[in-house]
Amino acid sequence: MAVADHKHNTGNIETNTPQKSASDYEGEKLVEYYNKLFQILPADTPQRLEECFRLRYQVYCLETGFEDKDAFPDGMERDHFDTHSVSSLLIHKPSGLVAGTVRVILPDPEGAVNGQTIPARIVSPDVQLLDEKELPKATTAEISRFSISKQFRMRQGDTHIPAYTDVHNKIDERRIIPHITLGLMTAALRVGVEHNMTHLAVLMEPALERLLRRMGIHLTPVGPILNFHGRRRAFYSDVDTLLARMHEEQRDVWEVVTECGQLWGGEAFQAEPSAVAHVG
Repeated sequence: MAVADHKHNTGNIETNTPQKSASDYEGEKLVEYYNKLFQILPADTPQRLEECFRLRYQVYCLETGFEDKDAFPDGMERDHFDTHSVSSLLIHKPSGLVAGTVRVILPDPEGAVNGQTIPARIVSPDVQLLDEKELPKATTAEISRFSISKQFRMRQGDTHIPAYTDVHNKIDERRIIPHITLGLMTAALRVGVEHNMTHLAVLMEPALERLLRRMGIHLTPVGPILNFHGRRRAFYSDVDTLLARMHEEQRDVWEVVTECGQLWGGEAFQAEPSAVAHVG
């Protein structure tokens, strides 16, 4: 289904907080179950980029007020960093809806602001203090504009924590919707690997960081919580360490993110048996 066919439904959806393990998917591995329900699309056409910008406008301008809606009369939120970013859409296959969007800001000296190529270096003085070994400028990307469509969320104010009840009561899929977060992180991590980024940075809410940790996605905190688009803290990690720890702690999540080792890890990792992972 083309992105143009995906419709945003802003109606109120009954909510639930699911917690299921990989063993709950009727004998299927998490990666198989996940791939039946979600598809990552690169925002590599004007139409797909517009979908990303419109969802960002809905979340960052209308719902949270983090950005001035009057600055975007066309209803599409975007900024200077989009000129050197890669955005993705996450599609919920059964409904055809856009479940979320995320972008990865790539380092581009020509797009630098005050000499800094990613927002985390601008916003957080502590990130600026990290040396080249800890966070190399030329190969560090930033995960940004992590947005989930309103109808897939628990509460109006939650831009990152998902929940869903099938509107038409065809299938109870509430148990897998926390994987919207996994899907968006998968999209971001794949962009980083595909563009040969060695490190990733992100400014995120404490609730999102806790959810990622439960999935085996660990990042190192830098400095205190900041008041930037709400309460956020800077985090970073080198990609190899992040994926290796994920492989050790949450094998099923690692299989989703790396396409069972095709994207990262090689034959040695692909040959190992899968372990049951808890993702909720």
